[in-house]
Amino acid sequence: MAEPATIWIVDDDRSVRFVLAAALSEAGFAIREFSDAESALAALADNAPPVLFSDVRMAGANGLHLLERIGAQAPGVRVIMMSAFTDVATSAAAYRHGAFDYLPKPFDLDDAVAIARRALAQTPVAIVAAPLPAAAEADLIGHSPGMRELFRVIGRVAASGLGVLITGETGTGKELVARALHRESARAARPFIALDTAAIPAELLESELFGHEAGAFTGAARRHAGRFEQAAGGTLFLDEIGDMPLAMQTRLLRVLAAGEFYRVGGRELIRADARVIAATHQDLDAEAERGEFRPDLLHRLDVVRLHIPALRERREDIALLAEHFLARAVAAAGNAAKRFSPAALGALRDYAWPGNVRQLENLCRRVAVLASGREIGVGDLPPAIFESAPPREAASWSGALRVWAEQALAAGAENIYAEARAELERVLLDAALAKHGGHRQHAAKSLGLSRNTMTRKLGSSRKKRD
Repeated sequence: MAEPATIWIVDDDRSVRFVLAAALSEAGFAIREFSDAESALAALADNAPPVLFSDVRMAGANGLHLLERIGAQAPGVRVIMMSAFTDVATSAAAYRHGAFDYLPKPFDLDDAVAIARRALAQTPVAIVAAPLPAAAEADLIGHSPGMRELFRVIGRVAASGLGVLITGETGTGKELVARALHRESARAARPFIALDTAAIPAELLESELFGHEAGAFTGAARRHAGRFEQAAGGTLFLDEIGDMPLAMQTRLLRVLAAGEFYRVGGRELIRADARVIAATHQDLDAEAERGEFRPDLLHRLDVVRLHIPALRERREDIALLAEHFLARAVAAAGNAAKRFSPAALGALRDYAWPGNVRQLENLCRRVAVLASGREIGVGDLPPAIFESAPPREAASWSGALRVWAEQALAAGAENIYAEARAELERVLLDAALAKHGGHRQHAAKSLGLSRNTMTRKLGSSRKKRD
């Protein structure tokens, strides 16, 4: 009977090692555990495993450096990276260094076992080392499952050079995804050229894309290089591709199929050396069925499809995004640091955000300038935030308060009664003022307070905020 395959687990979190080892052992694998990269590298000199799971962030050498060293010492090892802090730059670096796969934490143990089996079934290949990337721009932000999966796929697809179709509602950040794909690709040193096809009149779109010769039409006084030429060796991002006229779709299809084109009014054949990434907020499959979009062009563009979830579909990211945008807006305005109150963050999480991330960023720019004090309360938010907010469960706050109290006490916090009481007052005052449009007398009456008491408590609350 053949001996079970040995799988190594490298993670400084003992609980992760325990549950992953238990799942893999139950699946019939032999397991060896390491709490840091250094001990795994020392053991690698004696006997390399066929498959290794490694965390990215660890004390000492991190998982990416471990992956790089494995590529040099034991290129046949199939490495599966794990991380609770998934981002595009890290996942892309892992794939560039030859990672077999990338698992965002928390992951399903059945998925981990399935990946281990696929890794064992694959013929070992040499890992080609690549330089570690510089820090990525902090534009794509999120810890929700949908965003972690998006980051993982971007990391895998970026270096492939394949065509990508990005879908998602307006304001979700489709151009940010396109830029991340370019930044993590082999074309990163070459231009990234973006064109919003919906913003260009139909009669000018051909010239914008392919350029024109002098005299090609009235007003064409000189030769003009189109976006395909400007993006040579780099990436051409075509936003809102669903709005492109059918005649131009036919021309674009020929260019994508042949890889060559002529400028308007020109005879010189030009090579189209640009990776094309397209984006749309429309349902192109439905448009193709209605004859409004060419199915063959859709197939050319839709080699890999990346969907960006709407902001309301990843509410756990709203507070993170809001704090990020607020900090950036405050810094740009040259103001003192500000923060959202817990009640304000709760209101932001409840809002439907029809304009998605772009709308949230614009709101943060507004309150960074207009809100007084260092803490932004619900009274500082525009009324529209509350118009579509769903009603909250009346008793939900007590459960959240209990969880907070238990966590604070477990962490050794003191004087939490005073902190909780102050926060309760702030929340009630902010909610009452928001309900009554900032009218203190009406807000005080709704809370069962006198106007003088309301004014005194507001003054005390603002002193604490500032």
